[in-house]
Amino acid sequence: MKQGVLALEDGQTFSGVGFGVEGVQTGELVFNTSMTGYQEILTDPSYHRQIVTMTVPHVGNTGINLEDLESSKVWVAGFVVRAISPNVSNWRSHLDLDSYLCEQGVIGLSGVATRQLVRHLRTRGVMRAAIAHGEAAADAEALVKAAQSAADMSGANLVDDVTTEETYHWTEVSDPAWYKSHAYDARGPLIVAYDTGIKRNILRMLTDRGLRVAVVPARTTASEVMALNPAGIFLSNGPGDPAAVTYMIDNVKDLLGKMPIFGICLGHQILALALGGKTEKMRFGHRGGNQPVKNLLSGVVEISAHNHGFAVTADSDLHGAEVTHVNLNDNTIEGLRHEALGAFSVQYHPEASPGPHDSLYLFDEFVQRVKGVGNAQTN
Repeated sequence: MKQGVLALEDGQTFSGVGFGVEGVQTGELVFNTSMTGYQEILTDPSYHRQIVTMTVPHVGNTGINLEDLESSKVWVAGFVVRAISPNVSNWRSHLDLDSYLCEQGVIGLSGVATRQLVRHLRTRGVMRAAIAHGEAAADAEALVKAAQSAADMSGANLVDDVTTEETYHWTEVSDPAWYKSHAYDARGPLIVAYDTGIKRNILRMLTDRGLRVAVVPARTTASEVMALNPAGIFLSNGPGDPAAVTYMIDNVKDLLGKMPIFGICLGHQILALALGGKTEKMRFGHRGGNQPVKNLLSGVVEISAHNHGFAVTADSDLHGAEVTHVNLNDNTIEGLRHEALGAFSVQYHPEASPGPHDSLYLFDEFVQRVKGVGNAQTN
């Protein structure tokens, strides 16, 4: 392991020891407060073009296994930790974190004062940064300039980078050791899931409940979706600025009212924009598996998993939709529903991975809505 440096666009630098591959990479620097689940975080497409720092001090002790990948690759632009564990203790592990990042071509940095770094981000907000490992780490001034010239997340459509190229059918269900599941139901109602950066465990939550799932590219038109004769539409999570994904907003406008629609994270924001709302970039966003959200319909407080840097604005005119959930830390909108149009969404991640399971009921609600469609069993 060689010298490593993290340089921020405001001129701050943080030294450390590099792991993973050597080189330089830029991205938006964000932090995640989850205590576990670094593997799922690394492979979440919503982190595309972001450098992630963890607030938990020790990372890597459970290694990497094939079962907990949320996609086919690592999407983060860099990974920053206080300490990387030299030992792996997990019977499912296939390799250690350092080797995995080397295999995936990703830069890691350990030995960083992450407490100081996170306090800086909470004060100043997330910002562009450059992460370096090896010879490039010697020139901190050049790295600050690289951070300052990096692309900004506002206005960035990153969905085209992460979406599937072709439609495919998802049939995998959950491991019964972790979730209550059943065998894949080949005769269940058909759901079309827009892939704007979808996580695998979202798909398992749908198939676990007897739904068939066709995953389609983000640029699939509403007419092409309707030609599949689905019983419902799912709008997935994903990276970037939701307002920049104009074609998805147009697709949802065309699909509203035709069948049940359920959105998560970016899908929640896209639904709000299609309804006439607005979104804004947050100072440092919500990222972690311990966010308190209040369900305004039931009064229950759910501990939930989050990964988003944009939010639906409080003054949005949602044309008949009601706010169903709010974040108790900052009162941001966390859920919507429009009963007349049969659409609902949440900003957070009810599928967890990583995170608590308080919000799994939302998938059950979607199934109940879908099974009210008359042609659900005819596809």
